[in-house]
Amino acid sequence: MTDERLDAAFARIDEANAQDPNLERLDGQDFPKELLYGRRMSATLAMFAPEADDAVKLAARAQHVQRWKIPRSDFPMDRKGYLAWRQKLYGMHAELAGEILREVGYDDATIARVGTLLRKKGLKTDPDVQLLEDVICLVFLEHYFAEFSVKHDDDKVIDILRKTWAKMSPRGHEAALALPLGEERRLVERALAAD
Repeated sequence: MTDERLDAAFARIDEANAQDPNLERLDGQDFPKELLYGRRMSATLAMFAPEADDAVKLAARAQHVQRWKIPRSDFPMDRKGYLAWRQKLYGMHAELAGEILREVGYDDATIARVGTLLRKKGLKTDPDVQLLEDVICLVFLEHYFAEFSVKHDDDKVIDILRKTWAKMSPRGHEAALALPLGEERRLVERALAAD
């Protein structure tokens, strides 16, 4: 029953993310951006921590569920606006995930736990929140960092890398250093050398 319910939840999250009007090209094909992101989160979690429980698996898949519905441009374009936007997203993701999980038969305790994970409550103190954050950072580094790094100057990229690194566990650091980063590796090395 657990696997069937997990699969049903993944399918519902994927349906929600398949509505994303923003597309990302992969291997010559266009995909809804957040659908691709959710699947990358699940795949990275499965490789990094196959022992993760269902709550972490669900939170990973729902990490950006319907993210496009709250655009960054709706908030001031400064640090305070960015943080307010992120908090608003955390709440929306937790709420949408909760609705989906309830519809496929998850209990209140699991729904609450997924909500805690999606709200990032307990980073550095809750092992599951830390695990989810490691996976988020690994997905960024593997799939989005190359594109990000060419859009910004090296100083900004190095600053973002330092902030990303600070959020990760030692196990996450080890996995990040094993990624095939290509040309961007020099920026990672510069960011780490400055610490």
